[in-house]
Amino acid sequence: MEKTRNFCIIAHIDHGKSTLADRFLEITGTVDKRHMKNQLLDQMELEQERGITIKLQPVRMQYKGYIMNLIDTPGHVDFTYEVSRSLAAVEGAILLVDATQGVQAQTIANLYLALEQNLTIIPVLNKIDLPNADITKSSAEIIHLLGCKSEEILICSGKTGLGVPELLQAVIDRVPEPRAGDPTIVRGLIFDSFYDDYRGVVASVRLKDGDLKKGDHIVLMGTGAEAEVLDTGHYAPQLVSDGQLQNGQIGFVVTGLKELGQVRVGDTITLTRNPAPEQLPGYKEVKPMVFAGIFPQEGDDYNSLREAMDRLKLSDSALQYEPEHSQALGFGFRCGFLGMLHVDIFQERLKREFGLHIIATVPSVAYHIFLTNGETMTIKSPQDLPEVQRIEHIEEPWMTLDVITPSDYIGAIMNLTVERKGLYQNTEYLSTGSGQRALLHFEIPLASLITDFYDKLKTITSGYASMNYDFKNYRLADVVRLDIIIAEKLEEALATLVWRDHSYAVGKKICESLKDTLPRQQFELKIQAVIGGKIIASERISAMRKDVTAKLYGGDVTRKNKLLDKQKKGKKKMMAHGKGTVEIPTEAYLAVLKR
Repeated sequence: MEKTRNFCIIAHIDHGKSTLADRFLEITGTVDKRHMKNQLLDQMELEQERGITIKLQPVRMQYKGYIMNLIDTPGHVDFTYEVSRSLAAVEGAILLVDATQGVQAQTIANLYLALEQNLTIIPVLNKIDLPNADITKSSAEIIHLLGCKSEEILICSGKTGLGVPELLQAVIDRVPEPRAGDPTIVRGLIFDSFYDDYRGVVASVRLKDGDLKKGDHIVLMGTGAEAEVLDTGHYAPQLVSDGQLQNGQIGFVVTGLKELGQVRVGDTITLTRNPAPEQLPGYKEVKPMVFAGIFPQEGDDYNSLREAMDRLKLSDSALQYEPEHSQALGFGFRCGFLGMLHVDIFQERLKREFGLHIIATVPSVAYHIFLTNGETMTIKSPQDLPEVQRIEHIEEPWMTLDVITPSDYIGAIMNLTVERKGLYQNTEYLSTGSGQRALLHFEIPLASLITDFYDKLKTITSGYASMNYDFKNYRLADVVRLDIIIAEKLEEALATLVWRDHSYAVGKKICESLKDTLPRQQFELKIQAVIGGKIIASERISAMRKDVTAKLYGGDVTRKNKLLDKQKKGKKKMMAHGKGTVEIPTEAYLAVLKR
Protein backbone atom coordinates (compact mmCIF):
# COMPACT_ATOMS: atom_id res chain seq x y z
CA MET A 1 0.00 0.00 0.00
CA GLU A 2 2.93 2.39 0.60
CA LYS A 3 3.61 2.14 -3.15
CA THR A 4 0.02 3.07 -4.16
CA ARG A 5 -1.23 6.60 -4.94
CA ASN A 6 -4.87 7.40 -5.71
CA PHE A 7 -5.55 10.85 -7.16
CA CYS A 8 -7.81 12.74 -9.58
CA ILE A 9 -7.63 15.87 -11.71
CA ILE A 10 -10.15 18.65 -11.01
CA ALA A 11 -10.53 21.89 -12.96
CA HIS A 12 -12.90 24.24 -14.73
CA ILE A 13 -14.18 23.17 -18.15
CA ASP A 14 -11.53 23.29 -20.92
CA HIS A 15 -8.53 23.85 -18.63
CA GLY A 16 -6.72 20.80 -20.04
CA LYS A 17 -7.54 17.87 -17.72
CA SER A 18 -7.88 15.22 -20.45
CA THR A 19 -4.77 16.47 -22.33
CA LEU A 20 -2.71 16.29 -19.13
CA ALA A 21 -4.05 12.75 -18.54
CA ASP A 22 -2.83 11.86 -22.08
CA ARG A 23 0.72 12.95 -21.13
CA PHE A 24 0.54 10.89 -17.93
CA LEU A 25 -0.38 7.81 -19.98
CA GLU A 26 2.46 8.52 -22.43
CA ILE A 27 5.20 9.18 -19.85
CA THR A 28 4.26 6.15 -17.71
CA GLY A 29 4.08 3.91 -20.81
CA THR A 30 0.53 2.80 -19.93
CA VAL A 31 -0.54 3.15 -23.58
CA ASP A 32 1.68 2.33 -26.57
CA LYS A 33 2.60 5.27 -28.80
CA ARG A 34 0.85 3.61 -31.77
CA HIS A 35 -2.43 3.42 -29.81
CA MET A 36 -2.14 6.97 -28.49
CA LYS A 37 -4.66 9.62 -29.57
CA ASN A 38 -5.87 12.94 -28.19
CA GLN A 39 -8.30 12.82 -25.24
CA LEU A 40 -7.80 9.07 -24.93
CA LEU A 41 -9.79 8.84 -21.68
CA ASP A 42 -12.81 10.54 -23.29
CA GLN A 43 -14.04 7.27 -24.75
CA MET A 44 -17.53 8.38 -25.76
CA GLU A 45 -17.90 9.58 -29.36
CA LEU A 46 -19.89 12.53 -28.04
CA GLU A 47 -17.01 13.57 -25.73
CA GLN A 48 -14.49 13.47 -28.60
CA GLU A 49 -16.83 15.45 -30.84
CA ARG A 50 -17.65 18.23 -28.37
CA GLY A 51 -14.24 18.33 -26.70
CA ILE A 52 -15.72 18.00 -23.20
CA THR A 53 -15.54 15.27 -20.56
CA ILE A 54 -18.96 13.89 -19.61
CA LYS A 55 -18.02 10.72 -17.71
CA LEU A 56 -15.36 10.16 -15.04
CA GLN A 57 -12.75 7.64 -16.24
CA PRO A 58 -10.35 5.68 -13.99
CA VAL A 59 -6.95 4.40 -15.21
CA ARG A 60 -4.01 2.65 -13.48
CA MET A 61 -0.42 3.65 -14.30
CA GLN A 62 2.98 2.25 -13.20
CA TYR A 63 5.71 4.85 -12.53
CA LYS A 64 9.05 4.46 -10.69
CA GLY A 65 7.77 1.32 -8.96
CA TYR A 66 4.53 3.02 -7.80
CA ILE A 67 0.95 2.06 -8.71
CA MET A 68 -0.81 5.32 -9.59
CA ASN A 69 -4.61 5.24 -9.89
CA LEU A 70 -5.89 8.34 -11.72
CA ILE A 71 -9.51 9.41 -12.18
CA ASP A 72 -10.15 12.00 -14.92
CA THR A 73 -13.22 14.12 -14.11
CA PRO A 74 -15.59 16.45 -16.04
CA GLY A 75 -15.40 20.23 -15.59
CA HIS A 76 -18.92 21.46 -16.41
CA VAL A 77 -21.25 22.48 -13.57
CA ASP A 78 -23.91 20.02 -14.82
CA PHE A 79 -21.56 17.08 -14.11
CA THR A 80 -20.41 18.10 -10.62
CA TYR A 81 -21.87 14.87 -9.25
CA GLU A 82 -19.31 12.90 -11.27
CA VAL A 83 -16.56 14.95 -9.59
CA SER A 84 -17.89 14.40 -6.04
CA ARG A 85 -17.96 10.62 -6.62
CA SER A 86 -14.37 10.64 -7.90
CA LEU A 87 -13.15 12.60 -4.87
CA ALA A 88 -14.57 10.00 -2.43
CA ALA A 89 -12.40 7.30 -4.06
CA VAL A 90 -9.00 9.06 -3.81
CA GLU A 91 -6.57 10.68 -1.32
CA GLY A 92 -5.29 13.56 -3.42
CA ALA A 93 -6.37 15.98 -6.17
CA ILE A 94 -4.45 17.93 -8.82
CA LEU A 95 -6.11 21.36 -8.99
CA LEU A 96 -5.48 22.41 -12.59
CA VAL A 97 -5.69 26.08 -13.58
CA ASP A 98 -5.29 27.40 -17.12
CA ALA A 99 -2.46 29.99 -16.99
CA THR A 100 -4.15 32.03 -19.75
CA GLN A 101 -7.54 32.25 -17.97
CA GLY A 102 -6.70 32.02 -14.26
CA VAL A 103 -9.07 30.75 -11.56
CA GLN A 104 -12.65 30.20 -12.82
CA ALA A 105 -15.97 29.56 -11.07
CA GLN A 106 -15.90 25.77 -11.38
CA THR A 107 -12.26 25.72 -10.15
CA ILE A 108 -13.49 27.15 -6.84
CA ALA A 109 -16.54 24.85 -6.66
CA ASN A 110 -14.46 21.71 -7.30
CA LEU A 111 -11.81 22.85 -4.83
CA TYR A 112 -14.42 23.17 -2.06
CA LEU A 113 -15.67 19.64 -2.88
CA ALA A 114 -12.10 18.34 -2.51
CA LEU A 115 -11.52 20.21 0.77
CA GLU A 116 -14.74 18.71 2.20
CA GLN A 117 -13.17 15.25 1.63
CA ASN A 118 -9.91 16.39 3.34
CA LEU A 119 -7.88 15.62 0.21
CA THR A 120 -4.30 16.73 -0.39
CA ILE A 121 -4.41 19.49 -3.03
CA ILE A 122 -1.58 19.93 -5.56
CA PRO A 123 -2.02 23.32 -7.35
CA VAL A 124 -0.83 23.25 -10.98
CA LEU A 125 -0.70 25.92 -13.69
CA ASN A 126 -1.30 24.40 -17.14
CA LYS A 127 -0.86 25.70 -20.72
CA ILE A 128 2.31 27.65 -19.87
CA ASP A 129 3.51 27.10 -23.49
CA LEU A 130 0.89 29.55 -24.81
CA PRO A 131 2.14 33.09 -25.56
CA ASN A 132 -0.64 34.76 -23.53
CA ALA A 133 -0.01 32.66 -20.36
CA ASP A 134 0.24 34.92 -17.30
CA ILE A 135 1.97 32.77 -14.67
CA THR A 136 2.45 35.58 -12.10
CA LYS A 137 -1.18 36.71 -12.12
CA SER A 138 -2.61 33.15 -12.12
CA SER A 139 -0.25 32.14 -9.28
CA ALA A 140 -1.42 35.12 -7.23
CA GLU A 141 -5.05 34.01 -7.70
CA ILE A 142 -4.23 30.44 -6.56
CA ILE A 143 -2.35 31.78 -3.50
CA HIS A 144 -5.36 34.02 -2.70
CA LEU A 145 -7.64 30.97 -3.03
CA LEU A 146 -5.57 28.29 -1.24
CA GLY A 147 -3.32 30.29 1.05
CA CYS A 148 -0.34 28.25 -0.20
CA LYS A 149 3.23 29.37 -0.95
CA SER A 150 4.26 30.23 -4.51
CA GLU A 151 6.92 27.44 -4.55
CA GLU A 152 4.16 24.86 -3.92
CA ILE A 153 2.53 25.72 -7.27
CA LEU A 154 3.79 23.54 -10.12
CA ILE A 155 3.84 24.66 -13.75
CA CYS A 156 3.40 22.40 -16.76
CA SER A 157 2.09 22.08 -20.30
CA GLY A 158 -0.27 19.17 -20.93
CA LYS A 159 0.24 19.65 -24.67
CA THR A 160 4.05 19.56 -24.87
CA GLY A 161 4.71 17.47 -21.73
CA LEU A 162 6.86 20.19 -20.11
CA GLY A 163 6.86 19.80 -16.30
CA VAL A 164 4.69 16.64 -16.36
CA PRO A 165 7.38 14.23 -14.94
CA GLU A 166 7.87 16.70 -12.04
CA LEU A 167 4.11 16.69 -11.47
CA LEU A 168 4.05 12.86 -11.30
CA GLN A 169 6.91 13.00 -8.78
CA ALA A 170 4.98 15.58 -6.72
CA VAL A 171 1.97 13.20 -6.63
CA ILE A 172 4.28 10.45 -5.26
CA ASP A 173 5.82 12.84 -2.69
CA ARG A 174 2.74 14.77 -1.54
CA VAL A 175 -0.31 12.48 -1.86
CA PRO A 176 -0.56 10.13 1.16
CA GLU A 177 -0.74 6.36 0.69
CA PRO A 178 -4.18 4.74 1.16
CA ARG A 179 -5.13 4.19 4.80
CA ALA A 180 -4.72 0.55 5.87
CA GLY A 181 -8.25 -0.79 6.41
CA ASP A 182 -9.51 -3.72 8.47
CA PRO A 183 -7.95 -6.89 6.94
CA THR A 184 -10.58 -9.18 8.54
CA ILE A 185 -13.45 -7.85 6.39
CA VAL A 186 -13.93 -6.78 2.77
CA ARG A 187 -15.54 -3.42 1.95
CA GLY A 188 -15.48 -1.57 -1.36
CA LEU A 189 -17.21 1.65 -2.45
CA ILE A 190 -18.96 1.59 -5.85
CA PHE A 191 -18.30 4.97 -7.51
CA ASP A 192 -19.42 4.13 -11.06
CA SER A 193 -20.85 1.27 -13.16
CA PHE A 194 -21.79 0.27 -16.70
CA TYR A 195 -23.64 -2.58 -18.39
CA ASP A 196 -22.03 -5.31 -20.48
CA ASP A 197 -24.41 -7.40 -22.64
CA TYR A 198 -22.55 -10.63 -21.86
CA ARG A 199 -21.28 -10.13 -18.31
CA GLY A 200 -24.01 -8.00 -16.72
CA VAL A 201 -23.27 -4.97 -14.54
CA VAL A 202 -19.59 -4.05 -14.17
CA ALA A 203 -18.93 -1.86 -11.10
CA SER A 204 -15.99 0.54 -10.62
CA VAL A 205 -14.85 0.02 -7.02
CA ARG A 206 -12.43 1.62 -4.55
CA LEU A 207 -11.51 -1.11 -2.06
CA LYS A 208 -11.29 0.32 1.48
CA ASP A 209 -10.87 -2.91 3.54
CA GLY A 210 -9.45 -6.36 2.72
CA ASP A 211 -8.82 -8.01 -0.67
CA LEU A 212 -11.40 -9.17 -3.22
CA LYS A 213 -10.76 -12.18 -5.48
CA LYS A 214 -12.37 -13.72 -8.53
CA GLY A 215 -14.92 -16.34 -7.40
CA ASP A 216 -15.74 -14.58 -4.10
CA HIS A 217 -19.43 -14.42 -3.23
CA ILE A 218 -20.42 -10.82 -2.56
CA VAL A 219 -23.46 -8.93 -1.31
CA LEU A 220 -24.33 -5.28 -2.00
CA MET A 221 -25.26 -3.88 1.39
CA GLY A 222 -27.66 -1.20 0.11
CA THR A 223 -29.81 -3.31 -2.24
CA GLY A 224 -29.16 -6.74 -0.67
CA ALA A 225 -28.29 -8.21 -4.08
CA GLU A 226 -25.96 -11.22 -4.00
CA ALA A 227 -23.55 -12.23 -6.78
CA GLU A 228 -20.36 -14.07 -7.58
CA VAL A 229 -17.32 -12.08 -8.72
CA LEU A 230 -16.90 -13.29 -12.32
CA ASP A 231 -13.77 -11.23 -12.80
CA THR A 232 -11.86 -8.34 -11.26
CA GLY A 233 -8.94 -6.17 -12.35
CA HIS A 234 -7.99 -2.62 -13.28
CA TYR A 235 -8.55 -0.02 -16.04
CA ALA A 236 -5.64 0.64 -18.42
CA PRO A 237 -7.95 2.36 -19.65
CA GLN A 238 -9.52 -0.79 -21.18
CA LEU A 239 -10.40 -3.60 -18.73
CA VAL A 240 -7.36 -5.69 -17.68
CA SER A 241 -8.11 -8.82 -15.66
CA ASP A 242 -5.96 -9.42 -12.54
CA GLY A 243 -8.12 -11.95 -10.68
CA GLN A 244 -7.68 -9.91 -7.49
CA LEU A 245 -8.31 -6.36 -6.22
CA GLN A 246 -6.17 -5.38 -3.25
CA ASN A 247 -6.81 -3.11 -0.29
CA GLY A 248 -6.51 0.59 -1.21
CA GLN A 249 -6.73 0.01 -4.96
CA ILE A 250 -9.20 1.15 -7.62
CA GLY A 251 -10.52 -1.33 -10.19
CA PHE A 252 -13.55 -3.08 -11.64
CA VAL A 253 -15.72 -5.96 -10.41
CA VAL A 254 -17.81 -7.99 -12.89
CA THR A 255 -20.96 -8.92 -10.93
CA GLY A 256 -22.89 -10.85 -13.58
CA LEU A 257 -26.10 -9.17 -12.31
CA LYS A 258 -28.64 -8.55 -15.08
CA GLU A 259 -31.11 -6.53 -12.95
CA LEU A 260 -29.89 -2.97 -13.47
CA GLY A 261 -31.48 -1.61 -10.27
CA GLN A 262 -29.47 -3.99 -8.06
CA VAL A 263 -26.20 -2.07 -8.43
CA ARG A 264 -26.30 1.51 -7.17
CA VAL A 265 -23.55 4.12 -7.11
CA GLY A 266 -22.50 4.78 -3.48
CA ASP A 267 -23.34 1.22 -2.37
CA THR A 268 -20.87 -0.96 -0.44
CA ILE A 269 -19.60 -4.36 -1.63
CA THR A 270 -18.81 -6.95 1.08
CA LEU A 271 -18.47 -10.75 1.33
CA THR A 272 -21.54 -12.94 1.90
CA ARG A 273 -19.76 -15.27 4.37
CA ASN A 274 -18.23 -12.46 6.45
CA PRO A 275 -20.30 -9.30 5.93
CA ALA A 276 -19.03 -5.92 7.14
CA PRO A 277 -20.82 -4.55 10.23
CA GLU A 278 -21.74 -1.25 8.50
CA GLN A 279 -21.77 0.40 5.09
CA LEU A 280 -19.16 2.90 3.94
CA PRO A 281 -20.44 6.48 3.86
CA GLY A 282 -21.78 6.80 0.30
CA TYR A 283 -22.80 9.97 -1.50
CA LYS A 284 -25.50 12.44 -0.66
CA GLU A 285 -28.55 11.93 -2.86
CA VAL A 286 -28.30 14.24 -5.84
CA LYS A 287 -31.18 16.68 -6.32
CA PRO A 288 -32.29 17.20 -9.93
CA MET A 289 -32.78 20.85 -10.84
CA VAL A 290 -34.45 20.69 -14.25
CA PHE A 291 -37.41 18.47 -15.20
CA ALA A 292 -38.49 17.53 -18.71
CA GLY A 293 -40.89 14.98 -20.19
CA ILE A 294 -39.23 12.42 -22.49
CA PHE A 295 -41.57 10.56 -24.88
CA PRO A 296 -40.80 8.16 -27.74
CA GLN A 297 -41.79 9.47 -31.19
CA GLU A 298 -43.25 6.04 -31.93
CA GLY A 299 -45.47 4.52 -29.20
CA ASP A 300 -43.95 1.07 -29.90
CA ASP A 301 -40.58 2.31 -28.63
CA TYR A 302 -41.76 2.80 -25.02
CA ASN A 303 -40.17 -0.43 -23.71
CA SER A 304 -36.96 0.25 -25.63
CA LEU A 305 -36.87 3.73 -24.07
CA ARG A 306 -37.33 2.28 -20.56
CA GLU A 307 -34.48 -0.19 -21.14
CA ALA A 308 -32.22 2.52 -22.58
CA MET A 309 -32.86 4.79 -19.58
CA ASP A 310 -32.12 1.95 -17.13
CA ARG A 311 -28.75 1.48 -18.83
CA LEU A 312 -27.96 5.20 -18.91
CA LYS A 313 -28.84 5.42 -15.20
CA LEU A 314 -25.97 2.98 -14.47
CA SER A 315 -23.37 5.33 -15.92
CA ASP A 316 -25.24 8.56 -15.10
CA SER A 317 -26.44 8.25 -11.51
CA ALA A 318 -27.58 11.90 -11.42
CA LEU A 319 -30.43 10.99 -13.80
CA GLN A 320 -33.85 10.45 -12.17
CA TYR A 321 -37.06 9.42 -13.92
CA GLU A 322 -40.60 8.18 -13.32
CA PRO A 323 -43.35 7.07 -15.74
CA GLU A 324 -45.70 9.77 -17.06
CA HIS A 325 -48.70 9.81 -19.38
CA SER A 326 -49.70 12.67 -21.66
CA GLN A 327 -52.92 12.86 -23.69
CA ALA A 328 -51.02 14.31 -26.61
CA LEU A 329 -47.80 12.27 -26.51
CA GLY A 330 -48.85 8.98 -24.91
CA PHE A 331 -46.64 7.10 -22.44
CA GLY A 332 -43.22 8.42 -21.50
CA PHE A 333 -41.13 9.55 -18.55
CA ARG A 334 -40.74 12.67 -16.40
CA CYS A 335 -36.96 13.00 -16.03
CA GLY A 336 -34.87 15.05 -13.60
CA PHE A 337 -31.57 16.56 -14.77
CA LEU A 338 -28.86 18.77 -13.25
CA GLY A 339 -28.97 21.39 -16.01
CA MET A 340 -29.64 22.12 -19.68
CA LEU A 341 -26.35 20.59 -20.91
CA HIS A 342 -27.30 17.41 -19.04
CA VAL A 343 -30.66 17.40 -20.92
CA ASP A 344 -28.90 17.92 -24.25
CA ILE A 345 -26.27 15.19 -23.67
CA PHE A 346 -28.96 12.74 -22.45
CA GLN A 347 -31.06 13.22 -25.61
CA GLU A 348 -27.99 12.84 -27.83
CA ARG A 349 -26.92 9.62 -26.07
CA LEU A 350 -30.41 8.10 -26.47
CA LYS A 351 -30.24 8.84 -30.19
CA ARG A 352 -26.66 7.64 -30.80
CA GLU A 353 -26.26 4.72 -28.42
CA PHE A 354 -29.77 3.28 -28.69
CA GLY A 355 -31.11 4.66 -32.01
CA LEU A 356 -34.18 6.17 -30.29
CA HIS A 357 -35.98 9.26 -31.57
CA ILE A 358 -37.75 11.15 -28.79
CA ILE A 359 -39.84 14.23 -28.10
CA ALA A 360 -38.77 16.30 -25.08
CA THR A 361 -41.23 18.68 -23.46
CA VAL A 362 -40.23 22.16 -22.29
CA PRO A 363 -37.96 21.91 -19.21
CA SER A 364 -39.32 23.29 -15.93
CA VAL A 365 -38.25 23.38 -12.30
CA ALA A 366 -39.93 21.81 -9.25
CA TYR A 367 -42.46 24.17 -7.63
CA HIS A 368 -43.98 23.82 -4.16
CA ILE A 369 -47.77 24.41 -4.32
CA PHE A 370 -49.60 25.39 -1.12
CA LEU A 371 -53.35 24.68 -1.43
CA THR A 372 -56.23 26.45 0.33
CA ASN A 373 -57.14 23.27 2.25
CA GLY A 374 -53.71 23.27 3.96
CA GLU A 375 -52.12 20.58 1.78
CA THR A 376 -48.80 21.03 -0.03
CA MET A 377 -47.63 19.37 -3.23
CA THR A 378 -44.54 19.46 -5.45
CA ILE A 379 -45.15 19.72 -9.19
CA LYS A 380 -42.56 19.09 -11.89
CA SER A 381 -44.67 19.72 -14.99
CA PRO A 382 -47.21 22.40 -16.03
CA GLN A 383 -49.92 19.74 -16.50
CA ASP A 384 -49.86 19.02 -12.74
CA LEU A 385 -50.73 22.60 -11.72
CA PRO A 386 -54.09 22.60 -9.87
CA GLU A 387 -56.94 25.04 -10.65
CA VAL A 388 -56.18 28.65 -9.71
CA GLN A 389 -58.96 28.82 -7.09
CA ARG A 390 -57.42 25.93 -5.12
CA ILE A 391 -53.96 27.55 -4.85
CA GLU A 392 -53.05 29.70 -1.86
CA HIS A 393 -49.48 30.45 -2.97
CA ILE A 394 -46.57 28.96 -4.96
CA GLU A 395 -42.88 28.75 -4.05
CA GLU A 396 -39.98 28.33 -6.51
CA PRO A 397 -36.32 27.26 -6.01
CA TRP A 398 -33.63 29.94 -5.69
CA MET A 399 -29.91 29.40 -6.24
CA THR A 400 -26.70 31.06 -5.13
CA LEU A 401 -24.85 32.14 -8.29
CA ASP A 402 -21.10 32.86 -8.40
CA VAL A 403 -19.71 34.61 -11.50
CA ILE A 404 -16.00 35.22 -12.13
CA THR A 405 -15.33 37.96 -14.68
CA PRO A 406 -12.83 40.63 -15.73
CA SER A 407 -13.89 43.82 -13.93
CA ASP A 408 -14.74 45.58 -17.25
CA TYR A 409 -17.89 43.45 -17.60
CA ILE A 410 -19.33 43.86 -14.07
CA GLY A 411 -21.98 46.40 -15.21
CA ALA A 412 -23.25 44.20 -18.06
CA ILE A 413 -23.50 41.15 -15.75
CA MET A 414 -25.39 43.20 -13.14
CA ASN A 415 -27.92 44.25 -15.81
CA LEU A 416 -28.38 40.66 -17.02
CA THR A 417 -29.01 39.27 -13.52
CA VAL A 418 -31.42 42.10 -12.60
CA GLU A 419 -33.39 41.39 -15.83
CA ARG A 420 -33.63 37.75 -14.68
CA LYS A 421 -34.88 38.74 -11.18
CA GLY A 422 -31.47 38.13 -9.58
CA LEU A 423 -30.42 39.79 -6.30
CA TYR A 424 -26.87 41.13 -5.97
CA GLN A 425 -25.03 40.09 -2.77
CA ASN A 426 -21.37 41.21 -2.85
CA THR A 427 -18.13 41.33 -4.87
CA GLU A 428 -14.66 39.90 -4.13
CA TYR A 429 -11.57 40.83 -6.15
CA LEU A 430 -9.26 37.90 -7.01
CA SER A 431 -6.49 40.01 -8.52
CA THR A 432 -5.46 43.67 -8.66
CA GLY A 433 -3.90 45.93 -11.27
CA SER A 434 -4.69 45.88 -14.97
CA GLY A 435 -7.14 43.21 -16.07
CA GLN A 436 -8.27 42.59 -12.49
CA ARG A 437 -10.87 39.88 -12.01
CA ALA A 438 -13.87 39.87 -9.70
CA LEU A 439 -16.01 37.17 -8.09
CA LEU A 440 -19.65 38.34 -8.00
CA HIS A 441 -22.18 36.68 -5.68
CA PHE A 442 -25.89 36.68 -6.57
CA GLU A 443 -29.11 34.95 -5.57
CA ILE A 444 -31.34 34.10 -8.53
CA PRO A 445 -34.42 31.96 -9.34
CA LEU A 446 -33.49 28.62 -10.94
CA ALA A 447 -36.07 29.24 -13.69
CA SER A 448 -33.86 32.15 -14.87
CA LEU A 449 -30.82 29.92 -15.20
CA ILE A 450 -32.20 26.90 -17.05
CA THR A 451 -32.93 28.46 -20.42
CA ASP A 452 -30.18 30.59 -21.97
CA PHE A 453 -28.55 32.44 -19.06
CA TYR A 454 -25.12 30.83 -19.61
CA ASP A 455 -25.16 31.66 -23.35
CA LYS A 456 -26.14 35.27 -22.63
CA LEU A 457 -23.43 35.56 -19.95
CA LYS A 458 -20.77 34.35 -22.40
CA THR A 459 -22.06 36.74 -25.08
CA ILE A 460 -22.01 39.92 -22.97
CA THR A 461 -18.54 39.13 -21.54
CA SER A 462 -16.95 38.08 -24.87
CA GLY A 463 -16.58 34.56 -23.46
CA TYR A 464 -14.46 35.59 -20.44
CA ALA A 465 -16.94 35.04 -17.59
CA SER A 466 -17.56 31.70 -15.87
CA MET A 467 -20.32 30.70 -13.47
CA ASN A 468 -21.25 28.14 -10.84
CA TYR A 469 -24.53 27.73 -8.97
CA ASP A 470 -25.91 25.82 -5.99
CA PHE A 471 -29.33 25.38 -4.37
CA LYS A 472 -30.24 27.99 -1.71
CA ASN A 473 -33.95 27.71 -0.71
CA TYR A 474 -37.58 28.04 -1.87
CA ARG A 475 -39.26 31.47 -2.09
CA LEU A 476 -42.68 32.92 -2.94
CA ALA A 477 -43.42 33.26 -6.69
CA ASP A 478 -46.26 34.56 -8.88
CA VAL A 479 -46.36 31.77 -11.49
CA VAL A 480 -49.02 31.01 -14.16
CA ARG A 481 -49.44 28.25 -16.73
CA LEU A 482 -48.90 29.35 -20.33
CA ASP A 483 -50.64 27.11 -22.88
CA ILE A 484 -49.97 26.96 -26.60
CA ILE A 485 -52.86 26.35 -29.06
CA ILE A 486 -52.00 25.32 -32.64
CA ALA A 487 -54.82 25.05 -35.21
CA GLU A 488 -57.48 25.29 -32.45
CA LYS A 489 -55.89 22.35 -30.60
CA LEU A 490 -54.22 22.60 -27.18
CA GLU A 491 -50.64 21.25 -27.34
CA GLU A 492 -49.91 19.86 -23.87
CA ALA A 493 -46.24 19.24 -24.55
CA LEU A 494 -45.59 22.96 -25.18
CA ALA A 495 -47.19 24.21 -21.93
CA THR A 496 -44.84 26.11 -19.59
CA LEU A 497 -44.92 27.68 -16.15
CA VAL A 498 -43.86 31.34 -16.32
CA TRP A 499 -43.83 34.42 -14.10
CA ARG A 500 -46.97 36.46 -14.63
CA ASP A 501 -45.05 39.67 -15.45
CA HIS A 502 -42.93 37.82 -18.07
CA SER A 503 -45.79 35.86 -19.62
CA TYR A 504 -46.45 38.21 -22.56
CA ALA A 505 -42.78 38.31 -23.65
CA VAL A 506 -42.39 34.52 -23.29
CA GLY A 507 -45.68 33.81 -25.13
CA LYS A 508 -44.69 36.09 -28.02
CA LYS A 509 -41.25 34.47 -28.25
CA ILE A 510 -42.69 30.93 -28.34
CA CYS A 511 -45.24 31.89 -31.02
CA GLU A 512 -42.51 33.49 -33.15
CA SER A 513 -40.17 30.47 -32.84
CA LEU A 514 -43.04 28.11 -33.77
CA LYS A 515 -43.91 30.27 -36.77
CA ASP A 516 -40.32 29.88 -38.00
CA THR A 517 -40.18 26.09 -37.52
CA LEU A 518 -43.68 24.70 -38.21
CA PRO A 519 -44.21 23.57 -41.84
CA ARG A 520 -46.93 25.33 -43.87
CA GLN A 521 -50.20 23.44 -44.24
CA GLN A 522 -53.03 23.38 -46.81
CA PHE A 523 -54.96 25.72 -44.51
CA GLU A 524 -54.12 28.85 -42.52
CA LEU A 525 -52.42 27.92 -39.24
CA LYS A 526 -53.12 29.89 -36.07
CA ILE A 527 -50.59 29.77 -33.21
CA GLN A 528 -51.82 31.23 -29.90
CA ALA A 529 -50.34 31.66 -26.43
CA VAL A 530 -53.08 31.48 -23.78
CA ILE A 531 -53.31 32.03 -20.02
CA GLY A 532 -56.59 30.69 -18.62
CA GLY A 533 -59.04 31.69 -21.38
CA LYS A 534 -57.15 34.82 -22.44
CA ILE A 535 -55.06 34.94 -25.63
CA ILE A 536 -51.93 37.01 -24.92
CA ALA A 537 -49.94 36.45 -28.15
CA SER A 538 -50.71 35.13 -31.61
CA GLU A 539 -49.06 34.36 -34.95
CA ARG A 540 -50.43 33.05 -38.28
CA ILE A 541 -48.85 30.91 -40.98
CA SER A 542 -50.55 31.47 -44.33
CA ALA A 543 -51.95 28.47 -46.21
CA MET A 544 -49.99 26.65 -48.87
CA ARG A 545 -52.21 27.07 -51.93
CA LYS A 546 -52.40 25.20 -55.18
CA ASP A 547 -52.84 27.57 -58.11
CA VAL A 548 -56.29 26.39 -59.24
CA THR A 549 -56.57 29.20 -61.78
CA ALA A 550 -53.44 28.18 -63.73
CA LYS A 551 -55.49 26.39 -66.42
CA LEU A 552 -57.59 29.51 -67.20
CA TYR A 553 -56.60 31.56 -70.22
CA GLY A 554 -58.86 34.55 -70.35
CA GLY A 555 -62.63 34.77 -70.26
CA ASP A 556 -64.77 36.38 -67.58
CA VAL A 557 -63.35 37.01 -64.06
CA THR A 558 -66.32 35.11 -62.52
CA ARG A 559 -64.77 31.83 -63.79
CA LYS A 560 -61.65 32.59 -61.70
CA ASN A 561 -63.68 33.58 -58.60
CA LYS A 562 -65.80 30.43 -58.89
CA LEU A 563 -62.68 28.20 -58.69
CA LEU A 564 -61.22 30.20 -55.77
CA ASP A 565 -64.53 29.97 -53.84
CA LYS A 566 -64.62 26.22 -54.46
CA GLN A 567 -61.07 25.92 -53.08
CA LYS A 568 -61.99 28.01 -50.01
CA LYS A 569 -64.99 25.76 -49.26
CA GLY A 570 -62.77 22.66 -49.60
CA LYS A 571 -60.34 24.02 -47.03
CA LYS A 572 -63.20 24.81 -44.60
CA LYS A 573 -64.59 21.30 -45.07
CA MET A 574 -61.15 19.79 -44.41
CA MET A 575 -60.90 21.71 -41.11
CA ALA A 576 -64.46 20.72 -40.11
CA HIS A 577 -63.78 17.01 -40.65
CA GLY A 578 -60.70 17.10 -38.43
CA LYS A 579 -58.24 16.71 -41.27
CA GLY A 580 -56.78 20.05 -40.27
CA THR A 581 -54.68 18.49 -37.53
CA VAL A 582 -51.00 19.42 -37.48
CA GLU A 583 -48.15 17.03 -36.78
CA ILE A 584 -45.55 18.99 -34.88
CA PRO A 585 -41.97 18.06 -35.87
CA THR A 586 -39.25 17.57 -33.23
CA GLU A 587 -37.47 20.70 -34.51
CA ALA A 588 -40.44 22.78 -33.32
CA TYR A 589 -40.19 21.34 -29.80
CA LEU A 590 -36.45 21.97 -29.80
CA ALA A 591 -36.98 25.57 -30.95
CA VAL A 592 -39.23 26.15 -27.92
CA LEU A 593 -36.73 24.38 -25.64
CA LYS A 594 -33.97 26.73 -26.79
CA ARG A 595 -36.09 29.85 -26.98
